Amino acid sequence: MCGIGGVLTRRGPASASGLERMTHSLRHRGPDESSTWVEDRLGLTHTRLSIIDLAASHQPMHAVDRSWSVVFNGEIFNYRELREDLDYPFRTEGDTEVLVAGLVRHGIRFVERLRGQFSIAAYDHTGRTLHLVRDRLGVLPLYYRLDHRGIVFGSEIKAIHAYLAEPPEVDPDSLDGYLAGRSVPAPFTLFAGVSKLPPGHRAEIGESGELRVDRYWAPPSVRATDLDPATTVDEADRRIRDAVQAALVADVPVGSYLSGGVDSSLIVAVMKELRGTAPVDTFAAGFGDPRVDELNWAQLVSDRVGTRHHQVEVRAEDFLALWPSLTWHRDAPISEPADIAVFRLAQTARQHVKVVLSGEGGDELFGGYPKYRFASWGGRARWVPAGPRQAVGRFLEARLPASMGRHRIALRALTAGSEVNQLGTWFAPFTAAERRELIGRDPAPERARQLPDGTDEIDRMLRYDLASWLPDNLLERGDRMTMAASLELRPPLLDHRLVEFAFGLPSNLKVRRGVPKWLLKEVARRYLPEEIVTRRKVGFRVPLDSWFRTGLRETARDRLTGPGSFVGSVLDRHAVSRLLDRHEGGGHDEEIRIWTLLSLEVWHEVCVDGWAKEWRAA
Repeated sequence: MCGIGGVLTRRGPASASGLERMTHSLRHRGPDESSTWVEDRLGLTHTRLSIIDLAASHQPMHAVDRSWSVVFNGEIFNYRELREDLDYPFRTEGDTEVLVAGLVRHGIRFVERLRGQFSIAAYDHTGRTLHLVRDRLGVLPLYYRLDHRGIVFGSEIKAIHAYLAEPPEVDPDSLDGYLAGRSVPAPFTLFAGVSKLPPGHRAEIGESGELRVDRYWAPPSVRATDLDPATTVDEADRRIRDAVQAALVADVPVGSYLSGGVDSSLIVAVMKELRGTAPVDTFAAGFGDPRVDELNWAQLVSDRVGTRHHQVEVRAEDFLALWPSLTWHRDAPISEPADIAVFRLAQTARQHVKVVLSGEGGDELFGGYPKYRFASWGGRARWVPAGPRQAVGRFLEARLPASMGRHRIALRALTAGSEVNQLGTWFAPFTAAERRELIGRDPAPERARQLPDGTDEIDRMLRYDLASWLPDNLLERGDRMTMAASLELRPPLLDHRLVEFAFGLPSNLKVRRGVPKWLLKEVARRYLPEEIVTRRKVGFRVPLDSWFRTGLRETARDRLTGPGSFVGSVLDRHAVSRLLDRHEGGGHDEEIRIWTLLSLEVWHEVCVDGWAKEWRAA
């Protein structure tokens, strides 16, 4: 992976010094080399983490006839196949020049032939048009700011602010979106004026200065409902192997994360079979808490498959030490406590490899979260009018003990008003009513999420998560935390061909006889011990419930209710205090809500106040 950035001004030359600042802000994404290029109103910058064609493929790259200029972040897994069909005087052996050649021969629609993960900025000199493209699933990020001066874009928001050299401002309309999902849904961000290009979209801006954003990919509809289960398992096995094989394209060592869950374990097992006698390095993290640690399961898989296994332990002090710097890398609140563990894991992996595979996507493709089992309950709950249903939900929730955290989440989701609100509430720290109390108003109507099309409740839930939770939370954190360690992350299960296969299948092959992720588990049985396949899903959890009552208790209260608190100034301070009191009393487990607010506070300290102080000092 790499870092890209650039500018297209409305008038006047691009700023060379601004591009240099942009390059410096992205150095962690590409420590191997960097370069900037300016031609009149257009400026491009690139920082490189060399993965393919290590000695060549320098960027920005220009077509031999100077018709296109490109900066590109990511990997095109099918670049060798595409190259065979391109009549072009190639000078390198990498995937970047294949992209350039394809643009020369076929125009911007060539991106629809790419298999891989990418964010692209490509300037058509003939048509005087800048194109921005993000991969289908949103594995890699791309941000931009458009105003009267032109458009500035980059792999990370900090690159935009570095070019402009202006203190950032908060977008208050994005606070509701953040409190609803611990991340702001595309195209919005917490920064005023900064937009996030949605997955599967491309944008173009020509001489008129107007920006047009179009969707070029979406998951297909369910194609058949009467498929033979045994045949489908065979086909899923073949496609998963193909996706893992594609993700191994590299000229540097490739390892894999290994949590001990079925997704990462299956990827490691397939990877080892494909590699044969070649060694495979795997990496796992623990927290010193037997309630959430999965190190023993990861070790079991490593021993069974035969990998060189590495472990790292994360402690509460790591959170306090790393929280500010990783918030800077994220350009957003640290949405999940596990983000910091992912970074420590990436640090360890970077000592051995340059690329790691991971298991993101298995739950969103094949129905792995426990909530998918209860999808049909949402429809039954909606038979009761929203008002009485929500009143009953509040009554019951107040009486649930802290130990029934999963039941509490289910109750909140099932008693939410509409189906789209039910879908959003499963991962929401705060309900719509709680957000209204904290912020003091309802969200802007244009910020509301839409109910996706789908054949049934499970299908709609999967499509909702694929469009929101996955790219805006899981993939965003995966990119930032690994790039902070200059490590490339590849999720093979999000190969778009595998995604299209999965979304063409009926829900009864995903959640079957009450078993979540049935199809993936049936494939996994061919590679893994039965106890790995059937064990209860835990997830990458951090023991924050106890930490917020002990080592992190004081910092939480000081930061959220103190006189200089950003959270205390924009949200209802009394409601925040009541939240802290409930958690400290032990009757309720409010760890995720406290984490959500604390992460927002740290983000403001680092990315708004901190950046403004740095800008004024400069």
